Amino acid sequence: MKRLVYFIISTFVITSLTGAVEPTLKPGDNAPDFTLKNVKGEMVSLSQMGNVKGVILVFTSNTCPYARKYEQRVVDLNSQFSAKGFPVVAVLSNDEGVDPDDSYFAMQQKAKEKGYTFQFLRDESQDVAKKYGPTNTPHAFVLLKKSDGFKVEYAGAIDNNVDDPASADKKYVADAVNELLAGQQVKVTSTKAIGCTIKWKN
Repeated sequence: MKRLVYFIISTFVITSLTGAVEPTLKPGDNAPDFTLKNVKGEMVSLSQMGNVKGVILVFTSNTCPYARKYEQRVVDLNSQFSAKGFPVVAVLSNDEGVDPDDSYFAMQQKAKEKGYTFQFLRDESQDVAKKYGPTNTPHAFVLLKKSDGFKVEYAGAIDNNVDDPASADKKYVADAVNELLAGQQVKVTSTKAIGCTIKWKN
């Protein structure tokens, strides 16, 4: 019993000191608010997104091969759903000390190169990633706006084919948003995100 108590206390202390990541948010969880800087230098808050029905939140990376394969698909999701009230908000949380190509400047270059029209935000402190708990880049969360904030309706992969968008026969994010727009329950609420791990600060 004493060993169990010691283990629990030790785990709590280590977690507190390291600022460990919370478990990945699940469907039904409240989506924490955040305020982050976009590539234009403006501060953007989830709670002040304006007249939206929800948000497609994607944790991504400039450098991860998986995230790069999904860049155009993220652009397409925004084109498909932004006017319907579900814009894309992309967040980059990686430590630029691990990969300089995930820096704020590199984000600005990427947004210009790819013609991003959605909000592309820098999570410099990594606090947002710690609260949402993305396991990989890319990792998508479909958030539905409620009277008291946003709730998670889907979490996981964007679709089921990393290499070939045309061969993806399960488009998890698009299906979830379409179901919500139709006033239906999301049928597939979670999948395993496939990609690179978040590059945490030491």
